[in-house]
Amino acid sequence: MLKIGELAQRTGLTVRTLHHYDSIGLLRPSARSDAGYRLYNRDDVARLQQIQALRKFGMALADIGAYLDSPDSSPLAIIERQLASLDQQIAEASQMRQQLLRVHAQLAQGEQPELATWLTTLEQMTMYDKYFTKQEQERLPLLQDPGAPAQWRSLVEEIRQAMDDGLPPQDECAKALAQRWVAALTHNANDDHFLAFRLSRMHENEPEMQRATGVTPELKQYVVAAMGELKTDIYRKHLPPEVIERMQRYHQAQGRARLPMIEQLKGLVQDGVSPAAPAAQVLARQWLASFRDMLGDDPAIIARYKALSMEEPLLRMGRGMTDEMIAFIDAAMDIANKA
Repeated sequence: MLKIGELAQRTGLTVRTLHHYDSIGLLRPSARSDAGYRLYNRDDVARLQQIQALRKFGMALADIGAYLDSPDSSPLAIIERQLASLDQQIAEASQMRQQLLRVHAQLAQGEQPELATWLTTLEQMTMYDKYFTKQEQERLPLLQDPGAPAQWRSLVEEIRQAMDDGLPPQDECAKALAQRWVAALTHNANDDHFLAFRLSRMHENEPEMQRATGVTPELKQYVVAAMGELKTDIYRKHLPPEVIERMQRYHQAQGRARLPMIEQLKGLVQDGVSPAAPAAQVLARQWLASFRDMLGDDPAIIARYKALSMEEPLLRMGRGMTDEMIAFIDAAMDIANKA
C-alpha cells in the first residue's frame, strides 16, 4: 500500500489534491496506518486513474463521483474511451508530421518553400477543424500538395493586379481569371462540390484566413461578379433578354439567399430523408419561390435553366451542390408542383 506522499509523487498529483478528493468523498483511502497516515491500495489507484481520465474528458468532479458510484460505471469503457482519444491525437500528430516532412524535403533539396506560408497553414489546422473532419482534410489537395498554397497565392495576386488596374468584371481577362479561380477551388477541394463550397465559406468567415491568403471580401466579390458575367454569357445564348435582366436583378438583390437552403438540402440528403417528407416539401416550396423570383413563372424557361445548369460544365462549377442533391430537390419540387 502507498502512503499519500508516495502516491502523489508517483502520479504527479499534489498531496493537497488527494486530500481534497478524500474530503469530498471522491477517493477515500482504504486504510490508515497506526500513525494515522492514509494508505492506498490497488483498487484505490485504479479509481484514481479513472478519476483523472474523466477529468481530462471534461467531467466535473461532482459528476465523476456520481458516475463512478453508479452501476453503469465501467473501468473497461473508460480505458476504451481513453484509447479512442489517444488514437485521435496520434492521427493529428501524424498529419502534422507529414506536413513538416514535406517542408523538410523541399529544404533538404535546396528549394526555398515559403516557410511563413507553411507555418500559417500549420497554425490554421484548428481553423480547418471548424469546417472539415480529419478525413476530409486528408482529401484536400490544398493541405496535402506542397505546391498548392503557392499556386493559389499566385492566382490571387493576378486577380488583385487586375483589380488594381481597374479591369471590370465584364472584361474577358477578368472572366478568364474567374474561371481559373473556380477550377483551382474545385481542384483544391478534390473535385468535391460541397467541400469547395465550405472552403469558400471558410475564406469568407475567417479574417485570419483572409489575411494569410489575400482573399479579401472585395477580391471575392470581384471574382463572383466576373464568374457571373461568364455564366450570363452562356445563358444569353439560350434565354430571352428579359429573363437575363430579371436574373441579374435577382442576383444583385438576393444572390446569397440560397446558401442556407443549400446547407439544409445537404442535411436532408445525408439523413436519407424522402423528397416527399414535410421538411423536404417546405424546402422545395422555398426553392420554387426562388426560381420564380429569378426566372418568372414560365415552366419552359425554368426547365431550360435547369437543363443548362446540368449540361454546361461552366455552370456546374462552383455551385456547391452534388448531382445527388440536385436530383433530390428536383424530385421534391415535382411533388410540390403536383400537390
